[in-house]
Amino acid sequence: MELAAPPQPVHPPAPGVRSPVPAVALRGVSKHFGAVTAVDGLDLTIEPGEIVAFLGPNGAGKTTTIDMVLGLSRPDAGTVEVYGTAPRTAVAHGLVAAVMQTGGLLKDLTVRETAQLTAALFAHSRPVDEVLERAGIAEIADRRVGKCSGGQQQRLRFAMALLPEPSLLVLDEPTTGMDVEGRREFWSAIRADAERGRTVLFATHYLEEADAYADRVVLVSRGRVVADGTSAEIRARSTGRRVSATWEGITTAEAVALRALPAVEDVELRGDTVLVTTGDSDAVARHLLTATPAHDLQITARGLEDAFLALTTSVPATHPTAPTGETR
Repeated sequence: MELAAPPQPVHPPAPGVRSPVPAVALRGVSKHFGAVTAVDGLDLTIEPGEIVAFLGPNGAGKTTTIDMVLGLSRPDAGTVEVYGTAPRTAVAHGLVAAVMQTGGLLKDLTVRETAQLTAALFAHSRPVDEVLERAGIAEIADRRVGKCSGGQQQRLRFAMALLPEPSLLVLDEPTTGMDVEGRREFWSAIRADAERGRTVLFATHYLEEADAYADRVVLVSRGRVVADGTSAEIRARSTGRRVSATWEGITTAEAVALRALPAVEDVELRGDTVLVTTGDSDAVARHLLTATPAHDLQITARGLEDAFLALTTSVPATHPTAPTGETR
């Protein structure tokens, strides 16, 4: 009778040291919930040290994919590996930690007590005071969690995620409910920690966060990857520029005439401001300045939001997908 060999221990790669295997590898991954296809043959590889934004509309499959990376659910087809091993094994060995948009925090404990309780769950962890300092909440260590703001509680979740010194940090809508200042401070803390060489995968509805902090942007729609590249490369997928000008008293007929110009894709009126989306901004600008009373022209490149809308609304459905109101 042959005995199965015991599983080999998984050794987390040190931050800043390149792993010989991808941090995350999904190959042909599909996940269904009854008749609904949440993830549809998705392929994704994330190399160690990358900061990757995972974007898509509600129902695109973002949260379902993240659940599989964290070992919270299993794919119906395909494979998911984290540093060359099963997600649950990677989590058990402290390679992976997550900051979710919600999570159970005990309101009667202090910030330090919460971190100490979490640290006790790991065989090896960073000093509690160190992670509180890295998360920017050392000064409120003795405050009860129930007295902390939403942003401070998210920073506490961040500190808890740092305790095992994970090689991969997964963030699922981490700044939901934060004000502008709180979001900026949170991302400053994330960026400072990422500079240590940690791999970061984050899903967010705030496209400016992806534009500002991600090395790479992955767009998903209907459970499939529809674009993958730097923010600049994704923006370039949305062709054209936008010409805006002040035109007092512009009429609908005049707007229709603008729409008929060559290379004009769209015309929008906002009071006395006209916005023209076009593939030839120079020609539109010349026309507005020489043939109309328009003035105060501005020409801007289309942004990540334009590319997001163009790329995620043009994917035909091949299976029933999650309803728009769901965030799976």
